[in-house]
Amino acid sequence: MNHLKHRVISAVCSITLLSGTFSLPVFAADANSSESTEAISQTSETAAPTDTTTAQSSDPASTDTTSGTPPTDPNAPPESYNWEVQSDSWASWPKGPQVAAETAILMDVDSGEILYAKGIDEKRYPASTTKIMTAWLAIENSNLSDQITFSTDAVYSIEPGSTHIGIKPGEILTMEQSLYAVLLASANEVSNGVAEYVGGGSISAFVDKMNERAASLGCNNTHFMNPSGLHDDNHYTTARDLATIARSAFQNKIFRKIIGTEYYIEPKTNLTDEERWLNNHNKMLLSGEKHYDGCLGGKTGYTTVANNTLVSFAEKDGITLVCVVMDAATPDHYTDTRKLFDYCFENFQALNISENDAGLAKDNGKNYGVLNNSEPYVKLDEDAYIIMPKGAQFSDASYKKTESAKGKKKVARLAYTYAGHEVGSVDIVKTGAKVKDNYYVNTDSGQKKNERVIRIDPAWLIVAGVVIVAAVVLLFLAKRAYDNFYVIRHQRKTKKNDKMRFREKKRKKYNRRKDRFF
Repeated sequence: MNHLKHRVISAVCSITLLSGTFSLPVFAADANSSESTEAISQTSETAAPTDTTTAQSSDPASTDTTSGTPPTDPNAPPESYNWEVQSDSWASWPKGPQVAAETAILMDVDSGEILYAKGIDEKRYPASTTKIMTAWLAIENSNLSDQITFSTDAVYSIEPGSTHIGIKPGEILTMEQSLYAVLLASANEVSNGVAEYVGGGSISAFVDKMNERAASLGCNNTHFMNPSGLHDDNHYTTARDLATIARSAFQNKIFRKIIGTEYYIEPKTNLTDEERWLNNHNKMLLSGEKHYDGCLGGKTGYTTVANNTLVSFAEKDGITLVCVVMDAATPDHYTDTRKLFDYCFENFQALNISENDAGLAKDNGKNYGVLNNSEPYVKLDEDAYIIMPKGAQFSDASYKKTESAKGKKKVARLAYTYAGHEVGSVDIVKTGAKVKDNYYVNTDSGQKKNERVIRIDPAWLIVAGVVIVAAVVLLFLAKRAYDNFYVIRHQRKTKKNDKMRFREKKRKKYNRRKDRFF
């Protein structure tokens, strides 16, 4: 009996040891994986509870082979890999790559031109890429030297396990230090503190500003519920909207500097005696296997619900791009972004408008030039360009006038299209040449009477000039004729007097001769 007990105990120990032998390496591999570490460091939501039923059914070892269903290939791409790429349907457009992300977009930063589109208007959760809007608004509505005192609510109103840098209630950071924590380390409590400061003490007031700014940009499929990206069913955006927000934020030089910084050292504070090292989470900016030449930075995002979201900027060959991929598994968000950047730089070219559209420049000078002025009244923005497929000619694109451009120096905008797709635009800007204004009625455009406008028409200016010159010539000739009249009359009178004197002299001479003989 004792012998049997020993055999049973020995068997149980062997099974336990064997189980541990197989389970420990799996756990260690998952915890130490670089991609898993990134997900942990970026997570904005606690891990979802394990569904043991699902886990067992997905185990290849437990698959019922008698059912006839072949086991799933763990290396196979997700179903979203084969989803429709919208830009592939555009006429005369280079075929884009298949990506694993459920939605993706590639947009030119300067013009807003879309070069690649996959589900770009489908709503997804942005996770920590929300912080792009948070940081942008903070930069615009504060000074970098402003000091933020973090409240208890700002520090502790984040989910346990979400990304933070250990800020304490009452701790003070400058706005600049806070922005680095938001954009590089994706610190959720710092995002709250920034929002609270800019919102006048109210995070919800700041969120209202976020939604107002999104609406002003035309992001109609975006709604924010918090400044950090922590999951909320009503906190969503689209690839198109997120790219539009990121593109707009990128125009700010402070934002560009921060997202392009590899690491930042937070100095000691009033409550922390140690420096904090903040590393940029975007691996495409850093050296390593995921580094991308030309990457200018960006923002990562992850929650268990949103999956991976990545916003990245890159510049090469005169083209600056923003790429957004949403709802992608690790490390597909990096693989997809690299594919899309390579797709653009290999298949597209940037063509300067003012250098290539000679006909428009000629017409512009003719219609808008000012007499006796070496510089025209308006000109094309010299930095504007269009992006077209390589092999296409600039003349293949056509343009039309759009809404008036915003800005004191901008008078109009021309939008260029290629094969029915918008490929860029150019502003017609003032040169500073001075012209007088006048009052006139433009019946063709419905111009109201006595409306003050600038009227520039070289043909009429030339006609007016000719009339003025002719008038001057006529006045000159009239003056000369007037002067000549008196000269001629004097000459005639002098001649007449000379004749009379000659006759009188002749008469006197005759009389003297007559007296001599008689």
